[in-house]
Amino acid sequence: MIVAAEPLGSRRQARLLVVHPGGEMHSGDRQDLAAALRSGDLLVANDAATIPASLAGAHEPSGLSVEVRLAGRRSLRADDVRGFTALVFGPGDWHTPTEHRAAPPPLAPGDRLRLGPLRAAVTRRLGHPRLVELGFEGEVADIWAGIARHGRPIQYAHVPALLALWDVWTPVAAHPVAFEAPSAGFALTWSLLERLRHLRVGFTTLTHAAGISSTGDPALDARLPFDEPYRIPLETVRRIRRAQRDGGRVIAVGTTAARAMEHSALATGAARSGSGIATGRIGPESVLRVADGILTGVHEPSTSHYQMLRAFADEATLAAADAVMERAGYRHHEFGDSVLLLRR
Repeated sequence: MIVAAEPLGSRRQARLLVVHPGGEMHSGDRQDLAAALRSGDLLVANDAATIPASLAGAHEPSGLSVEVRLAGRRSLRADDVRGFTALVFGPGDWHTPTEHRAAPPPLAPGDRLRLGPLRAAVTRRLGHPRLVELGFEGEVADIWAGIARHGRPIQYAHVPALLALWDVWTPVAAHPVAFEAPSAGFALTWSLLERLRHLRVGFTTLTHAAGISSTGDPALDARLPFDEPYRIPLETVRRIRRAQRDGGRVIAVGTTAARAMEHSALATGAARSGSGIATGRIGPESVLRVADGILTGVHEPSTSHYQMLRAFADEATLAAADAVMERAGYRHHEFGDSVLLLRR
């Protein structure tokens, strides 16, 4: 498939493949999403805004340059910003494919990192030379300010131009908690949402700290997605239950929205409001309790995102969809085209 290499072009004339229950497929313009939905359906999107989670700096014990990519934290609370899970790379930047990035210097608990105006220390290693827990020093406001002023959006080599922060914010971005963009939300536009409103298709949001999509190491990629905090408002749950009661379909906009809803339903079988931490993976053996469909990007079969799609469609259907998109030149990665998988 073709890689989407720029954010703006991928949001114009983007395409959408609709995969209906039973395997029937229709390819068209992404703004035709409304035609695939019906009165009473409900779209649930992740309203997380992406923070500038790539921090350049140095490993003080060795003096070597490093890039730190913040990858997780314990909650969505604004004051819970001293502890992060992080990936650490050696010298270089996003121009080098992640799988070819230099290893960081050996990291040990207590090692200090100088990241522009920020200071952090390794508090523990997490089973891989690149993956650690970091503790940041200073006041909460100073840590946020340091991330905002010194950080950059996490970026990969398939996008050659330097990304600005607004390039990785979806149209519904609100709470600054995501480490990479909840990119399925790029399919949304205000004009599309207005069309859906006139068709009586509902729209609501939750907040999920979307994590990183690639570590550059197959063994570490197999651990993705990491545990990710989320918060589901009471009104969102009310709207989900109303759609279910009235025969509408609940459509997750992206894998993070699906993950949050399904995790919230593990205990009772129904979506619940409040905060939680999504753990584990959704895959072919998962029982979906909330989402009747998913609007997502075009993903390669080796990715954790694609594994989640196996809960929505069988292997034959996914393979057929891949073949259609391959022939039609659909673009993949975060700024690419879209797929709508419907379960019933």
